[in-house]
Amino acid sequence: MELETTAAPEAAAPLGEAPVEVTVAGTRVTRTAGSAHVIKGRQLERFEHDDPHAVLVSVPGVYVRGEDGVGLRPNIGVRGVNPDRSKKVTLLEDGVPISPAPYSAPAAYYFPLITRMSSVRVIKGPGAIAHGPQTVGGTVDLVTRAVPSLASGAVDLALGQYGYGKAHGYVGTSDGQMDVLVEGVHLRSDGFKELPRGADTGFYRNEVMLKGSYLVDPTARIRNELRLKLTYSEELSNETYLGLTDADFEDDPRRRYGVSALDRMQNHRIAAAVTHVIEPLPGMSVTTTLYRSDFSRVWRKVNGFRGANLFDVLTAPDTPQNAVYYAVLTGQLDSSTPGEALLIGPNEREFVAQGVETRVRWDTTTGPLSHRLEYGVRLHYDRIERRHSENGFHVLGGALVPDGGPTVVTQLNEAWTEAAALHATDAVTWGSLTVTPGVRVELMRSAFVDRAAGSEKKRLAQAVLPGAGAYYALTEELGLLAGVYRGFSPPAPGSDEHVEPELSVNYEGGARFADGPLRGEIIGYYNDYSNITDVCTLSSGCLDAELDRQFDAGEARIYGVEAYAEHEIPLGALTLPITAAYTLTQTEFLTSFTSDDPIFGRVVEGDEMPYVPRHQASLSIGVEHERAGLVVSGSYVSAMREKAGSEPMSRALATDEQLVFDASGKVRVAGPLVLYVNARNVLGSQYIVSRRPFGARPNAPRWIQVGAKASF
Repeated sequence: MELETTAAPEAAAPLGEAPVEVTVAGTRVTRTAGSAHVIKGRQLERFEHDDPHAVLVSVPGVYVRGEDGVGLRPNIGVRGVNPDRSKKVTLLEDGVPISPAPYSAPAAYYFPLITRMSSVRVIKGPGAIAHGPQTVGGTVDLVTRAVPSLASGAVDLALGQYGYGKAHGYVGTSDGQMDVLVEGVHLRSDGFKELPRGADTGFYRNEVMLKGSYLVDPTARIRNELRLKLTYSEELSNETYLGLTDADFEDDPRRRYGVSALDRMQNHRIAAAVTHVIEPLPGMSVTTTLYRSDFSRVWRKVNGFRGANLFDVLTAPDTPQNAVYYAVLTGQLDSSTPGEALLIGPNEREFVAQGVETRVRWDTTTGPLSHRLEYGVRLHYDRIERRHSENGFHVLGGALVPDGGPTVVTQLNEAWTEAAALHATDAVTWGSLTVTPGVRVELMRSAFVDRAAGSEKKRLAQAVLPGAGAYYALTEELGLLAGVYRGFSPPAPGSDEHVEPELSVNYEGGARFADGPLRGEIIGYYNDYSNITDVCTLSSGCLDAELDRQFDAGEARIYGVEAYAEHEIPLGALTLPITAAYTLTQTEFLTSFTSDDPIFGRVVEGDEMPYVPRHQASLSIGVEHERAGLVVSGSYVSAMREKAGSEPMSRALATDEQLVFDASGKVRVAGPLVLYVNARNVLGSQYIVSRRPFGARPNAPRWIQVGAKASF
């Protein structure tokens, strides 16, 4: 069920043009036996979004939770899984895992720049078993630019409010035997939040990609090709986990407390993938990819008071025990006791992920049946090393002053996982019916080494994940689909043997209509969990003692309906593109329990899960001409709980209901030169998009950006 593409020549394609056809397990996406959604290059270019949240909100069944307002570290959930750091979603770039440590520490503190992607594919339902290790919700595969068939390139330059700047360009060529492409992006901003002394709250990110391929003998009967892909990424962002009280948010949502002035994230990533493709027989291909990524990050930030939890202080700042801490936090009072010292320090982490994967695809027939078989095996290793430390700081006259105490190391450990994953699928077609059975097997050996305590825990785990999907064409345009499969999320390294992996049985069914540019579908799904889990992260409010520890929540269910429609209506020389998506989601714990995980706490059977909106919708309408275009979109997300419960949502433990409108216009000035303007959050609405880990944080304000791009 791997997605494949057949790309048209890209010599004259604009920046970000998409492949013209997409297939799942050899079947066209419009007739695949399972849920699949593709955001094409043309759709990506309409808004020139830099925030992946804004791109993915248009996909039904995909949830996003804001954090920094610009999408530096996305929080993506699919079909109700916890979106915190996208840890329950398999993230790929060109089919290769991109999470810093997909098994050992799945929280995705790295996410590539969405502006250099040519398309985005979301695979849900039974198709998820062709990927992994996270298969409960699904897979997000980011597809980079193909090497152009003729010498060509493009450049995209933009400026905007809040010191926004973008420089993006590529150049590539092919002689029919050897291809090469070089692409680079620089993205920056001074930040829209405000510190008392005017310090920078922005960021910059740089990414460079080199692609190359060599066809050994273009005239040979057997295709034999080598491919190379190298990427480098770096980021410096003056970001913090520290938010605001509700009262301060109402007064000024862009305010940042001065004690967060030292907070800063620095990271860099180097990745390489070498691929060999051979087609030994007609209809058969064998693709082997050797990959490795190295990611390192240092995030210095406010962690809390020595004597109080920041979340508690900001949630209830007027209580007698919190009032003094709040006054110190905002610089109204000086620190006067050891408990009023703020703990600030760097979380240093080093990640390695490497492996080799082979996929064999074979199209064949047996009598009246046609088969599109795929067999795959992946051998994978990843590791995370953590060194977290902190120092005490007094607040004196609103400034941070070291308290003179020693540096305290709060985490000194590493975790690693060795994994072997195998999968097999066969899309079998007989007349109007396509049935796609498949199975995935995961075998894992992991360890957690606590260097501070001098202890080590090892663990073996395995899972067999069968699944099947079916599509029946009632007419050439209209069909019915259904599927069932076993979902899986691996246990955290070093967890006790009684700690179970996340397991579920997932069902889906619906109808799809596709006739040229007109497409519509409605799908219902039901995920039945025998054990739903969460892995604690700092971003969800976990303390060092619980960091990356798995918490089991027992039986649960998540179910809902996804609807999607798109069309490009021709009106003479004009085209009216329209897309619409809606998702309804219901969640329910079926087990009562008490957990140290702050997003769970004390849960009673029947409680709803955190971080899942009941309703989500998006609508985009435009008018386009070959020389100009204008498109407007709106997205709606209902309020989300930040802690499990069944009572009416308390504003102190929920995000805001959100309605955001964007607009973008383009005009072709002369030849290949195009000018564009983007208006983000046109109405300037400000919402609380997150309260974890420490207080209310806003979405980005109204933001105007102008740019120019040209292809050659």
